[in-house]
Parts: sequence; structure tokens; C-alpha cells
Amino acid sequence: MDQADAGRATAKVADRDRLYIDGEWVTPLDALPMPVQDPATEEVVAHVPAAGSGDIDRAVAAARAAFGPWADLSPAARADHLDRLLAALTARAGQIAATIAIEVGTPFKVAQRVQTGLPLTVLRDYVALAREEIEPETIGNSLVFREPAGVVGAITPWNYPLHQVVAKVGAALAAGCTVVLKPAELTPLTAYLLFDAIDEAGLPHGVVNLVTGSGPVAGSALAAHPDVDVVSFTGSAATGAAISRLAADRIARVTLELGGKSANVILQDADLAKAVKVGVGNAFLNAGQTCTAWTRMLVHRSVYEEAVDLAATASSGYVTGDPFDPGTRLGPLVSERQRDRVRTYIDKGLADGARLVSGGPDATVPARGFFIAPTVFADVDPDDTIAQEEIFGPVLSIIPFSDDDQAVAIANNSRYGLAGGVWSGDEERALSVARRLRTGAVDINGGAFNPRAPFGGYKQSGVGRELGQHGLSEFLETKAIQR
Repeated sequence: MDQADAGRATAKVADRDRLYIDGEWVTPLDALPMPVQDPATEEVVAHVPAAGSGDIDRAVAAARAAFGPWADLSPAARADHLDRLLAALTARAGQIAATIAIEVGTPFKVAQRVQTGLPLTVLRDYVALAREEIEPETIGNSLVFREPAGVVGAITPWNYPLHQVVAKVGAALAAGCTVVLKPAELTPLTAYLLFDAIDEAGLPHGVVNLVTGSGPVAGSALAAHPDVDVVSFTGSAATGAAISRLAADRIARVTLELGGKSANVILQDADLAKAVKVGVGNAFLNAGQTCTAWTRMLVHRSVYEEAVDLAATASSGYVTGDPFDPGTRLGPLVSERQRDRVRTYIDKGLADGARLVSGGPDATVPARGFFIAPTVFADVDPDDTIAQEEIFGPVLSIIPFSDDDQAVAIANNSRYGLAGGVWSGDEERALSVARRLRTGAVDINGGAFNPRAPFGGYKQSGVGRELGQHGLSEFLETKAIQR
């Protein structure tokens, strides 16, 4: 057995034919099997149920029945439940990482560190936050209370299939809400491992429920359900708008974490080699399938050509291949459809006159699997399609600017506003530029990701925040009592 086969064996991938509703593994009412594909081999590796509205009804009813008792538990009791879940999930860390490498195509080492390690950290934080009593605030003659919002419908994406689930489910449970989860149809196997842990941890029946299925059927039924109080969705802006319309008919609360087209601003006094290396790595993380990816590299004209050369060199180090091969730095895209979509954007960049400096449609990639070579374009016009639309693949656009004001204008020339970076030898200058960017998060000189800081975006990048106390607050209602 070679290393790739051994890694796949670790995942123990198999068909799953049940849903998790009201604390039990149950047979779906009427569900066809839905295939799960390994994007590195193009093989179907498992099937799960494609459930429908009837199963959503069952799951929501279970969550509604469980809401009162769960909300009434003390913070310490809820935290104890989450702590047991954390232990059960941590024990499955290796299997989870291998499963994500199969479902998403993330290189196994990255799946261990980011796809698995990060959500375990996030859940650990929510265990701690769940223990904290939320004291009422006194405002004049009023007592202001924060109370659990109710039943949460969580609809999650495929690119980070555990992290995006834990960011919603962990926060909602810590706040005292109950949950129905509809994971992405491309990556449901990771959600099953989470629910194996939930079952082992013995969470009260109905507190958290799993229904797999397609977005148009199961996702729409969940978003439109009259007994769902909060819809929490992560995905594309177009789908987020559709989710909002479904929830609007009953005036339900909606939190949305949507797309991005983030700018990495490199000023002329930056450590250029570090800024470009880190920027390329950020853009190519998870094969570019990351909503916060810095896919626009903005570079001062005085160091522009040097930066282009550095980016081309850095890009050449991203070897494509099997996710379980230790030498692989760039796995496949998640599906054939996603690969073909990214190819279309690369062709569009060439047609619009951008200068190809690395990768492109003729670059060598493995013959089997949904691979795209790491691609870098220079001389990209800020209004070009590849500079405006979220590609969700390993494609980086480099754009020159002349001064700080122009850099800010180019960075803000986007309908998105999720993340970004600023690099400068003068931290105050970098902070000044960062404050002017219309985006939810900015890293200065490669500042580390903080899983307790609020995460979310401006403009079409979403509504609301996830992670830490800010994420927990999205699942609380505010009540004022006058005395």
C-alpha cells in the first residue's frame, strides 16, 4: 500500500444512509443516494442521502422541542456538553483530516493544520465562552437581557467543511440555541464525522440535527421553514441573496458570510520578498478556494517588476498532485464544474490582455483529477473580470499603483469587502491604509489570524459576524425590562 492509499484508508470512507434527527440515526423519509467524489482521482467514494423537505420538517420539529430545555440549562451545563463534544471530535482529528483531503482535495498536511486544527481551536473557544454568564446591562430604569434566539438553520459550504460548521454550530449551541445543519452536498462526509462525535458525546436529543441534501431542495426548505428563527449561511453572494429572500417572507434573522475579492496592498517600503511570498501563499491556500484569499496583489510601481518576478518564482514552488503526497502543495479543485469555471476565468484574463507570468491553460498538471496549475497574471486592469469576480481557484492578479490614495481606491473598487492585507516598513502608515479599506478584516505585515476576532464582511461579502463573542452574539436576542 503506497502513501496515498494509506492516507485514504485512514479516512475509513463509506456510504452513509441515515440522517441524525432528535438524537438518533434515522432512515430518511424519501431520499435518493447522493454521490461523493474524490477530486484527485475523479472516483465516487461514497453516497449519502439527498433528503427533502419532509426530513427538514422532522429535524426542525426536533430542534423546536429541544430549544426550551437547552436554553434553560445553566451556562456551565451547556459548556460541559460542548467540552465532551470537543473531546470526541479531537479523538477523530486524523480521520477528519484524511476525509477532508479526500472530499475537498486539500493537501493532507494543510488539512491537519488548518481544516482540522482551526475548528478544534474555535470549538475550544466556544466551550470557554459558553461558561461565561451573560449578565444583564443596566440602562437607567431598564435591565437589558441577552437571550437565545431560537432554532438555527445552518447551511454551510464545501471549502472548509468542518471549520464553517463549527463556527456556526459551536456559537449557536453556546448561546443556548438549537440547530439543524444542512452541509454542502460536495462534502457531507466530514459532517457525518462531527455527528458521530455528537452522538458519542451524548448531547441532548434534538439539540443539533443533520440533514444532508441539495441546496435547491433541502437548503431552500430549511431557509424558508416557518419554525426556523435564524438562518446562518456561508456561500456565494448569489445564493446568499436567494436565502435572504426565502427568510424575508417571515422576517427571520439572517447572517451571511459570502464571497470576497481581497486586495493585498504592498507599499514601496515593505519587506517585498516576505510580502510577495506570504501573499502568494494566501492566494493559493486550499487551491485558491478560500473566501478571504488575497487574489489581488497591489504593488507600488517602484518595486512592481521585482514583485512580479518574485510572485512567478513563488508560484513555481506550488507543486500540484495527490493530497496525500508529502510533496504536494496544491491539490485539485473540488469538482469538475469548479475546475472548468476557473479555466474560463483564466481564458478571460488572457483575452483581456493580462500578462501571464506563471501557470495558465497550457501548464502541466496531473492527467487525472480536477487540477489547475497555480496561475499568476500581471498588468491586470482593476476593472478586468479577473480583478472583479471571485474566481475561487489558484489565480492571482497583480496590479500596479502609484501612491497610497490610488492603492486604496483600487482595493475598494470591488463589490466585496471581506479581507485584505497591507505591507509597509512603517506600521502607522500601514494602519492608516488599513483603516481606509472597506473590508471586514485586514492583516498588517502578515498579522496572524485570530479565531476570537469577529469575522465577516462589508458590502456583498455578507451580513453579521462569526467567531468569538461577536459570533455568539448573532444567536442572541435583546430584551429590555423597565422597572
